[in-house]
Amino acid sequence: MLSMKNISKVYQTEKVQTHALRDFNLEVEEGEFIAVTGPSGSGKTTFLNIAGMLEPFSSGDYMLDDVNIGSLSDNKRADLRNQKIGFIFQGFNLIPDLNLYENIEVPLRYRGIKSSERKRRIEECLEKVGLASRAKHLPQQLSGGQQQRVAIARALAGKPRFLLADEPTGNLDSLMARQVMELLEDINREGSTIIMVTHDQELARRAPRNIQVVDGQLADFTLYQNKTMDAVAAQAAPTALEV
Repeated sequence: MLSMKNISKVYQTEKVQTHALRDFNLEVEEGEFIAVTGPSGSGKTTFLNIAGMLEPFSSGDYMLDDVNIGSLSDNKRADLRNQKIGFIFQGFNLIPDLNLYENIEVPLRYRGIKSSERKRRIEECLEKVGLASRAKHLPQQLSGGQQQRVAIARALAGKPRFLLADEPTGNLDSLMARQVMELLEDINREGSTIIMVTHDQELARRAPRNIQVVDGQLADFTLYQNKTMDAVAAQAAPTALEV
């Protein structure tokens, strides 16, 4: 589904050359839920921006659904991004003067989706995030967790192939953060592929696959749950003497 090979990103000024990513390699299969962690300045956001085609990379190969992203024009990248990717941001990015229904509708209007189809998608997604009864509320009438649920509904309404979440619980208290994480887990179980950048180690460990970005390179810690289960099983298994 998503394949990055030897991706590098260099930011160049007159005097300084900064390598945000170095020989970055990643394969993502359909239906995965991946948590991306790492220290500040490690390259996590750069990776997410490149994955979402929000900025170009300096070298390497990026394939998304067998399409070579590096060969596309800006307009074609924008079209592909609108078709394939949904974004969830830390700051919600809701329009304060529009109600929930209208906030979700805006990107669908830009895509030229017919009114009846927009209505069906919006109602379906608000129902999915548990806010169907709040469709006419303004963002400021909701809690932070509810606003993030609206942002998730807005992303889902576009029917993306995968979701990119940048610190989706960063502005929430621990209870709301867990509720948003549970919603993302439900969405993943229904088949959506999710890549989530987070500083919250507790939430990261809930994802089946963890990757860590350090100094622009990737370390892959896969299947925390399976490793934990294996460790528990090994401790519980009887030794030859006990048998």
